[in-house]
Amino acid sequence: MRVIVLFDLPTYTSEDMRDYRRFRKYLLKSGFFMLQESVYCKLALNHSIVKTIELSLKKNKPKSGLVQVLVITEKQYSKMIYLVGERKNDKLDDDDRTVII
Repeated sequence: MRVIVLFDLPTYTSEDMRDYRRFRKYLLKSGFFMLQESVYCKLALNHSIVKTIELSLKKNKPKSGLVQVLVITEKQYSKMIYLVGERKNDKLDDDDRTVII
């Protein structure tokens, strides 16, 4: 499963900017990777992990703005169509848990 976080946060004041940076850093430290600006994605193995991620997002949400969470299956995610540009695969973002050293 994939947990996709979409957000639109105000950046008018220095406090708004601080909240934006804090939320973005939280997402990165929590294992999310950026799909686009303000669109982050994380792999989750089951529904209980998704619920844990949702609770953690609620605890770390910014004071204002819009934050949306979308949960989709791996099959739905793999059917994503790129109209312009191409997929960059700099990071490991699949559910294959085998590590060969």
